Amino acid sequence: MKDKGFTLLEITVVIAIIILFSTIFLANYREGEKGFALQRSAYKLAQEIRRTQEMAMSSQKFEDSFPKGGYGIYFTENSNSVIIFADCDGNGSYSLAGSALTCAEATATNPYWKGEKIEEFYFEKGIYILNLSPSSLENSLSITFFPPDPEITINPAADSASIALTFDGQTQKTITVNRTGVIDVD
Repeated sequence: MKDKGFTLLEITVVIAIIILFSTIFLANYREGEKGFALQRSAYKLAQEIRRTQEMAMSSQKFEDSFPKGGYGIYFTENSNSVIIFADCDGNGSYSLAGSALTCAEATATNPYWKGEKIEEFYFEKGIYILNLSPSSLENSLSITFFPPDPEITINPAADSASIALTFDGQTQKTITVNRTGVIDVD
């Protein structure tokens, strides 16, 4: 009669194959997780740009008044966040300095008032802005939407803007916005 069962060598070979496949799967899983996080952040950014555009089209009030220049979104290279702002001074760009004045008081009493920040949102952990095109001397970019159409201003001046996001500098996704308001995620 023949013995039924597996030899120690057969079991060792099967376990080695399982360990090999598990290692390959886990390595690819981490890379896939990074890719999905980057893709989610890119689409979230495109959604925030569209929301800013809709704020301008609907002429929403900011601190009980209408901003002179509509609404915009501000980017800085090597940053993990984006700022949505009300362009109170009408210059088509985000003004960094803050103030306790409302938008209406600031534009009525002080044309140089710069407290325009509405909110700041952050990307997922490990994701940041790698590159902006065009980029100012401060490595920043503003896209401003003026109501009612909305007319789009890209500062520094250009026909389109692209924002490259990266996960730890390895993979990247690019969001492009042109002067007609078309947003594309590559």
